[in-house]
Amino acid sequence: MKKLVTIGLILILSAAAAAPSFADERGRIHGRVITVDGEKYEGLIRWDKNETSWVDMIDCHKELELVRRRGKDDEHTKSIYIFGIRIGKVRSKGKYNMSAQCAVAFGHLEAIEFIEDDAALLIFKSGEKLEVHASSTDIGDNIRGIIVEDPEEGEIEFDWEDIDRIEFSQGGHDVYSKSGKRLYGTLTTRKGDTFTGWVVWDADEALEDDILDGEQRNRDREIPFGKIRSIERRSSSSARVTLKNGDEITLKGTNDVNSSNRGISIFVENFGVVKVDWDEFDRIDFEESSAPVEYDRFDGGKLLKGTVHTDSGESYTGHIRWDDDEEYTWEIIDTEIRGIEMDIELGNISSIRRKGCCSAIITLWDGHEFKVKGSNDVNDDNKGIFVILDSGEEIEIDWTDFDYVEFK
Repeated sequence: MKKLVTIGLILILSAAAAAPSFADERGRIHGRVITVDGEKYEGLIRWDKNETSWVDMIDCHKELELVRRRGKDDEHTKSIYIFGIRIGKVRSKGKYNMSAQCAVAFGHLEAIEFIEDDAALLIFKSGEKLEVHASSTDIGDNIRGIIVEDPEEGEIEFDWEDIDRIEFSQGGHDVYSKSGKRLYGTLTTRKGDTFTGWVVWDADEALEDDILDGEQRNRDREIPFGKIRSIERRSSSSARVTLKNGDEITLKGTNDVNSSNRGISIFVENFGVVKVDWDEFDRIDFEESSAPVEYDRFDGGKLLKGTVHTDSGESYTGHIRWDDDEEYTWEIIDTEIRGIEMDIELGNISSIRRKGCCSAIITLWDGHEFKVKGSNDVNDDNKGIFVILDSGEEIEIDWTDFDYVEFK
């Protein structure tokens, strides 16, 4: 019998298994930037400050036109809450347009084409194309810069309007970054849960030469992350920093080291992204990374396929569209476990089982299980689990009728 765990400590720590240190940047985003003037630059790419590796995700919105085939006259249902208590549902008929949150790892992409000031075309390795729109600073005029480390031209920074197309490719063993290696470490929460993987600090800092800012006894300090051994939450307004030379200092006064921190994100291989806010954070210990996740480890995504089982014993096998908007393995299930945000790539999930109205049990391909909640992906606001049979018939299963799904 599999053990059900709230947080997969063994899963997370498995990414920290002993491995050699890699000085090259095979795990970093690499490609050719083509400007609107036709100029071409090639090298390591840093996207919007905090995306630097193939494992990092570009956040955006996708536009969908959906239709309900069940219920009254193709009606769409949505739960209604008062003071946090669900009191019923309201229905709206026919087709409806919806903007859905979307996130995809850079490693799945062959290219990005720029459409307008808040839109882009994602071209996947699979050949699929998806137009996306801004939902954060990753897409559009508000992007915080796209930097290319061209070996011949040096470091060049582009605005959104400068770029026509980016074509991604694997960097060689001889490609190095002037900004240092990607941050990697083990984070421990205040509840004792641990996560190991590639780190982004405060939605900004991801490389060794990035700076941790703070005040030490009314003096400004700027410390490169490459010199830091660990950071420990001291209070809501300060942190204790241990340097690799053994020095310990207390910093305060900036959002790098207080409750204004925008979160510490960790990508865990074969799982997804974990985001921990300052109130949940206890400490992080930086270390040498395991082998980099290279470009060819990503397949561009495939259609979700499997068998959906209902609580009345019926089973349907075919192409699955989860929550009426996720239908590829590169897409994510966004969930929450004990106050910690998690984005789990659907391609890493072997099954999902409903656990009441507001939660589910997710099982990964390696057998680890998690009880999750906190989004309409896994509660009764789920917009439906659809199965397209080989015959072309489309079956819709409501969350209340759903039992579990087994992905292929």
